[in-house]
Amino acid sequence: MEASKRLLATANRILAQEGVLDAFGHASLRDPADASRFILSRSLAPELVTQEDILAFDLMSQPIGPTDTPLYSERVIHGAIYRARPDVMAICHHHAPPLLPFCLADLKLRVVTQLGATIGKQVPVWDQRDEFGATNHLVVREDEAVSLARCLGPHSIVLMKRHGATVVGSTIEQLTFRSIYSCRDAELQLRALTYGAVDSFSDAEIDAASRYSQATLSRAWEYWNSRLAATPSH
Repeated sequence: MEASKRLLATANRILAQEGVLDAFGHASLRDPADASRFILSRSLAPELVTQEDILAFDLMSQPIGPTDTPLYSERVIHGAIYRARPDVMAICHHHAPPLLPFCLADLKLRVVTQLGATIGKQVPVWDQRDEFGATNHLVVREDEAVSLARCLGPHSIVLMKRHGATVVGSTIEQLTFRSIYSCRDAELQLRALTYGAVDSFSDAEIDAASRYSQATLSRAWEYWNSRLAATPSH
């Protein structure tokens, strides 16, 4: 468990440094030794998360054991997706600026680069209004989180209207890679739109491009770790 906590703390800080997370958003990791639990930081800006800040939760998003520390109000997102998707081992919920235009305007997030193929062929869009009417657009209720997980379905990313995105992965390295490169792909798509129509990947090309080896994921993870280590505050 301690190794998993260290790994998750590192992922939080990488995702913050690479511009996916800021003061808000959060990442979690399913307990590799107990699929009925996941780990998540206490309520804290991701860039500040250390191993000591990581707590264990059950799949109803309740802390294992008593705690009086403040918790993320949207942690129900994690529990609902872990219950619905046994294949998911890591989750990130964020509000990264490159993806927000796709949550605010009538734009379809497409794959436009080889590394962006990690997005997948389809990106569902969840609108909280459809089932819950007027809300503050936070996902803090169990029924809201279940609805979001249902919309995500078998896909890798779900966009949340007027809110942000939730990303899943089979490993923390894959989650980090997908979270970062989906944002970079979105930013490039927005830039290209200023020049004209965007030429995106076909489904067959996405299938071919998204077969990333573990060596590819490890190479990216090592690079981001080196950038993190070179930052004076770390």
